[in-house]
Order: sequence, then structure tokens, then C-alpha cells
Amino acid sequence: MWYDQSVIYQIYPLGYVGAPSVNDGTTEHRILTIKEHIPHFKKLGINTIYFCPVFDSSTHGYDTADYSKIDCRLGTNEDFQSLCNELHKNNIRIILDGVFNHVGRDFFAFKDVQQNKYNSAYKDWFFINFDGNSQYNDGFYYEGWEGHYELVKLNLDHPDVKNYLFNCIRQWISEFKIDGLRLDVAYMLNKNFMRELRQLTQSINPEFFLVGEMIHGDYNSIVNNEMCHSATNYECYKGIYSSLNEMNMFEISYSLNRQFGSENWCLYTGKNMVSFIDNHDVTRIASALTTPQHLNLAFGLLFTMPGIPCVYYGSEWGIEGSKDKGDSDLRPAITKPVFNDLSQFIAKLSSIRTSNTTLAYGNLTNLHVTNHQYVFERAHEGKRIIVMLNASDSNYNLPIDLNLSTGTDLLTGKGITLSSPITLPPYSIQIIES
Repeated sequence: MWYDQSVIYQIYPLGYVGAPSVNDGTTEHRILTIKEHIPHFKKLGINTIYFCPVFDSSTHGYDTADYSKIDCRLGTNEDFQSLCNELHKNNIRIILDGVFNHVGRDFFAFKDVQQNKYNSAYKDWFFINFDGNSQYNDGFYYEGWEGHYELVKLNLDHPDVKNYLFNCIRQWISEFKIDGLRLDVAYMLNKNFMRELRQLTQSINPEFFLVGEMIHGDYNSIVNNEMCHSATNYECYKGIYSSLNEMNMFEISYSLNRQFGSENWCLYTGKNMVSFIDNHDVTRIASALTTPQHLNLAFGLLFTMPGIPCVYYGSEWGIEGSKDKGDSDLRPAITKPVFNDLSQFIAKLSSIRTSNTTLAYGNLTNLHVTNHQYVFERAHEGKRIIVMLNASDSNYNLPIDLNLSTGTDLLTGKGITLSSPITLPPYSIQIIES
């Protein structure tokens, strides 16, 4: 499918366009400025954009107030439709954040419950106990998302709730021609709802992509023929930066083999999870790494390991941001994208990734692992790609025979002859096809 050969670019729109943190009801057409950045996306090799929440909310986007209306801080539905049309004209597909587990306190149905209490026609849309009270003194208790009571948990088993959400999704597909959804907190999302969502979207578009947010647990619990096509690979996100910081490449090699190796006990072989090294919820990779020279190596792993690579906006030119400083530090405004040496390297990786089915579908075999070095193979339909990484500050002579005398260096496009032993320069990654 198209998504298996995608390079995804994640944008947190409210931050990207510099919208105020609280919705004051004023419409500003900020989302249209993203049109000006399409040449940057194309230069980077992006063919899919994942937009974090774009629909009407009170604050950060995940407290939805209206699923049918673009947040006025971003603009209008017509503005977003115009942006989507322009992206599609440039062969860039669109994934939206599907925030279905919970809504904000300004959601119309919840406001009706606040006003009419037990007599509200919407009281069963939520998990409410009229014998209790909330911290907001609503006169009733309700279930929030993981203890966050500004986020009101929806009853996704209720047919009216499902009909409401499914009609909104039909609108998004019709109005904005979206190509997929990322399901927020899919690790706790109602599984029957996900099954019906899969049926709905595939009935409209058989190539519609569903990816679930999985922070922990068995990804197979939602990635299957009935629910999602993919999940966010948090295990390898942690494994990449941790392996480099601790100079322990055994961690990421173990995770990759555990997930995608050839043994029959490997968990996700043949499935493409969404790979990332940072996002809107975690410290940016440029801040997470203790050795700046490891930045290229982190991106190199992201693009050559099994999975669908996803780049968080701004990280392609090394923006820093720490979770310790709050979400705003991770979600800055962008007036003009930067294209530097790191960006150029990522653009090359994007080209390699989208033009090689071996990296999209190939098996993974670990060939050599030390604390500082990692060599693995991706193989598909008779083709091999060898990835050789040296995180050390000195040369390393590879002590194994790769059964490879000639090949193509995919980063330079040049044919090469490999003599034994192969020397890996310090802080280097090589991607060799044979």
C-alpha cells in the first residue's frame, strides 16, 4: 500500500502557526501559511503529512469542542480544504488526528448534560454518576481521560456517539479528501469502535490508512486485519536515543530483532509500524542526544529500520526542545523552514527510503553488534541493503565477512569496492546496496 512507502512529516498546527494557547473565538486564517512551506516539504522528500488536531477546541486541540469545524485559531473549513487541495496537487497525502476517546468540556453534548443533568438526552454519551460531583462542581461525577478531567471520556459503545463521530469522519473524507487517521490513545480506545471504524473507512476508500497511538503493550492487539494497519513504535523510539546515549547498541538491535526478526517468535515481522525519534509529546531528538554527532545516526536508523519513518517538524534542521520545559517548548511557531546540512542528509534518506522497496518490505537480520557499532541487513526479492553504523569517535575495523565485495553507496549514489576488513569511520552510517 501507499503508506508502506511513505515518509511522514508531523505538524502540530496550533504551535506551527503560532496560534494562541487559549481559544478566544477569533477567526484567523493562519493555516494558509503552511501552503508557503510546501516547497520545503517536497525538497525534504515528504510524501505524507500528519496533522495533529485541527478541529475546534478550547486549548491544545485534544479537548475537542466541535468535530465538524476547523479551529478558528487556524482558520475556516474552506481554508483547510484549500490547503489539503494544494498538498494533494503536490502528491502529498494527508493524515489527521482522530481524537475519539474523549472530548473537551465545551463539547456540545457535555454542555447539555451540565445544563440539564439527568434530563439531558446526551447523558449516556459519557460515563456519568449523578450521585457524585466533579472537581468543577458540575453536580455530577464523570470519567476523564487518565485523571485529566478537562478531557471527558466518550462512551464509544453508544450508537448515537458512533453515528455522530462516523458522520464527522465521512465529512472529513468528503470535504478534505484525507487519506488516513492517527488514532489518539489507541492503547485504551474501544476495540469494537476501532473495528467499525476500519469497516467504515475501507468501505469509502480501500486504501485508507489507520495508525494507532501505542505507548506500551502489544501492538498486535490493535494492528490486525480488523482494526489498525499500523501503530506508533514507542519501543524503538526509546531504543534509538537510549542506545546512542548509553553507547549500548545492543538495546536497539535487540528491539529490532524482537519486533521484526526472522524467528517465528518475533512480534511484528511483515508489519510496518510508524517509526519516529521525537514528536509533539517528547523531548526533541537534538535535545535528547548527549553527543551532537549522533544526530545523523539517529535519523539514519529511523529511515533504514523496518517501519514507516515520521519526521517531526523542525527536527529536520535540529530544533531543540525539552519536555521538562513544557509542551510549548516542543511545539514552536515556524515562520520560515530552514534547510541545512542535516536537512540535506534527511532529504537523501527520504529519497533512499521511497525508492527502495527493500527498506519498505525487507526482512531484518542483525549481522554484528557491539556497544558502539551496529550492522544489519534488509533483504527483499533478491536484493540486500547493508546498514553499517559506528557511533564511536574512532575508526572501527569490521571483523566479519559481509559476503560483499562490491555495491552501491546509496548515500552518494556511487559504486564502491569493499576490501576486507571494512573500516567504519567515526560517527558514520553507511547504506550499501548489493
